[in-house]
Amino acid sequence: MHQMKHKSFLRYIIFLVFIFSDFAASDDQFVYHGFAGVNITMDGNALVTPDGLLELTNDTVNLGHAFYPTPLNFHRQHNGTVQSFSVSFVFAILSVHDDISADGMAFFVAPTKNLSNTWAQYIGLLNSRNDGNTSNHMFAVELDTLQNDEFKDIDNNHVGININSLTSLQAHHSGYTDDKSGFFNNLTLISGKAMQVWADYDGETTQIDVTLAPVGAAKPVRPLVSATSNLSVIFNKDKSYIGFSATTGAISTRHCVLGWSFAINEPAPSIDISKLPKLPRHGPKPHSKVLEITLPIATAIFVLTVGLVIVLLIYRRLRYKEVKEDWEVDFGPHRFSFKDLFHATRGFRKKNILGVGGFGKVYKGVLPKSKVEVAVKRVSHESRQGMKEFIAEVVSIGQLRHRSIVPLLGYCRRQGELLLVYDYMSNGSLNKYLYSEEGQPSLIWSRRFHIIKGVASGLFYLHEKWEKVVIHRDIKPSNILLDNEMNGRIGDFGLSRLYDHGTDPQTTHMVGTMGYLAPELVRSGKASPSTDVFAFGILLLEITCAQRPVKQNAQGSQHTLMDWVLEHWHNGSLMETVDPKLKDDYNSDEACLVLKLGLLCSHPFVSARPTMQQVMQYLEGDATIPELTSTHFSFTMRAFTQDEGFESPNMAYPQSTSSIGTFSSLSGGR
Repeated sequence: MHQMKHKSFLRYIIFLVFIFSDFAASDDQFVYHGFAGVNITMDGNALVTPDGLLELTNDTVNLGHAFYPTPLNFHRQHNGTVQSFSVSFVFAILSVHDDISADGMAFFVAPTKNLSNTWAQYIGLLNSRNDGNTSNHMFAVELDTLQNDEFKDIDNNHVGININSLTSLQAHHSGYTDDKSGFFNNLTLISGKAMQVWADYDGETTQIDVTLAPVGAAKPVRPLVSATSNLSVIFNKDKSYIGFSATTGAISTRHCVLGWSFAINEPAPSIDISKLPKLPRHGPKPHSKVLEITLPIATAIFVLTVGLVIVLLIYRRLRYKEVKEDWEVDFGPHRFSFKDLFHATRGFRKKNILGVGGFGKVYKGVLPKSKVEVAVKRVSHESRQGMKEFIAEVVSIGQLRHRSIVPLLGYCRRQGELLLVYDYMSNGSLNKYLYSEEGQPSLIWSRRFHIIKGVASGLFYLHEKWEKVVIHRDIKPSNILLDNEMNGRIGDFGLSRLYDHGTDPQTTHMVGTMGYLAPELVRSGKASPSTDVFAFGILLLEITCAQRPVKQNAQGSQHTLMDWVLEHWHNGSLMETVDPKLKDDYNSDEACLVLKLGLLCSHPFVSARPTMQQVMQYLEGDATIPELTSTHFSFTMRAFTQDEGFESPNMAYPQSTSSIGTFSSLSGGR
C-alpha cells in the first residue's frame, strides 16, 4: 500500500513538471517598436537605419535576411507537439515603379540561420535543388509581388502559406474583409503604404490563419488565408529560428519592417503604431509653395531671359520627344522615358555598344534612379525589322513571366526610333561558351544539363502554359543568354508569333536561321510549336557535341550535325560525339538521353517529334524516352531534304534568313 502511494506521488510530481514546462514556454514573447538598439542578426543587404527601420533590401538589386538572434523551442517537452504561437509585424514595400516590383518578402521559421545557398527567385529561402524537400523543416508566410508559373502563383499581389516549398499550400489575393459591411477590400503590397500582418497557429487544431489589414486598423475577424497543417512534423525537433527574408529582381525595391511581435501559447503583443519609425519618402517631392508664389515675381525680373529659356525648352522637348499610339495603352509594359534611356547609356555612346546587327545596335546602360544594369536595343527606322516585329516583341515578351525567359523591362518610342529595355545578362550567350577559344572557360556537363532543362521549361511555358501559344521561331545558342547564376534564358522574340490556344497559326513567311529550320517550315513557310521543337533538338545536339548544326568536312563538302550524330548512333558509337573538352567528366546516362532526345526532336517528320511537355517529362525522369530503332531513323537529313526538293547539302548555309541580329548582344558577350 505504501509503495502504491509512493508511485502515485511520483506520477503527480512528473505531471506538475510537464505542466510547468509548458507554462514556462508560454513566456517566450517579445515586441519591437522599431529596431534601433535591438539585438537582431542580419545578413545580405539587410540593415537597420538610424531611425530604427529594418530594411531587408534597399535601392539596389539584392537579398537580405533578419533573424531573432536566439533559437526558440516550439515543441512541448512531454509529447513533442508544436505549441500554439502568434506573430504580428508591420511592413511596407516601396518600389521604384508604381505598377511593378519583383520577388517579395516572407516571415519564416527555419532550423538554421545559414541561408546563404538560396536564390533570389525563391525569396531567399530555398533553391531549385531543395524546393519541396521535407528536410527543409521550413514554414513561411509569403508576401509575393511577382507571378511565377513555376510556383503556380495565382497573381502578382498575394499572400501565401508555404511549407518547405515556394509553391503555396494556400494563397489569396491581398486584402481584407471589412467586419461591418462584409465587403472585401483589395490592398496593393507595393503601394509603399504600411500594412500589418497577423499569423496564428493553433497547436490543438493545427489551424494556420493569416490576416492582413492597413496599418492602424483593427485586426479583421475573418482571416485572409487559412490552412490546416500539423507543424509538429514540419518543425525541427531541435530549436528553430524565426525571421524575415526579402529579395528583389530586376526592379529596385525596398522591403521594410517597422515593428514585430511574437508569443508562444498566447496572442502576440499589440504593436503601438504611434511608436513605429517613419517610412522614407516615396514618390516625387511636393512642389514648393514658396516657389509658386515667387515665380511670377522672378519672371518679371528676368523678362529679358524669357526668349532664351523658351528656345532651350523647345530644343529640349524636341530632343526627347516620344511617340505614343492607342495600341500601347492595351499592350505595352512599363514605358521608359527617352531621357532616362539617353542618360542610362550616356548618350548612346560607342563605348556602351554591346552588339550591332541588321536591327540596329544594343547598348549597355545603368538606369539613373534604380542603378539597375540593362541592355537597350535601339531599332532605327531604316532597319528591316520594322514596326511589325517591334510590336510583336513588346506585346509577347512584355507580358511573359518565367525564370527561363529574358525579361523585357519596358520600351520607348521616339520619332523614327524604337527602343526595348531588357534585363542585362552578365554572362553573355551560350554560343560563346560552346565555341570558346583555347584557354577560355567552357561549360561543365552539369551546367549544360541545367541550361537544357531551363530552356525546355521556357519553351513548354511558351507553347502550353501561357494564355496564348507563342512560337519563338529562332531557337539557337546565340539566343540563349546566361544570367549571373549561369541559368539559361530564352531571348530575342523579334521573330515570335502568337495565337490563341486551339487555333491554327497562319504564318506563311519563312524566317529563322539555317540549320535550325524544320523541313516543313522550309516547304510551307508555316511555323508551329513543332518547328520550335525541331530547333530545340538541334540545340540539344549542339550543346552536347559543341559542333555547329552545319559542318564542313576535310573534303570541303557540307553535312549536318544531325546526320553526323545519327551515323554514330547507327554504328553504336554515340558517346564519341560528346564534346571532347568534357573529357570523361560528365554523366554518360544524361548525355545519352540528351543525344537521343535531340535526334527525336529534330526528326524530319512532325508526327515523330515529342511535345515540349513530353520533353520535360523525359528530362525530369518522369517518363522514359521511346527506344530509337533503325527503322525509325532509316534516313539522313541530307537525303530527306534532297528528296523533298529543299536546299542542296552542298549549298553554303547563310547565318540567318532573317535580317534581325542575334540577341546575344543584349549581354556582355559579343
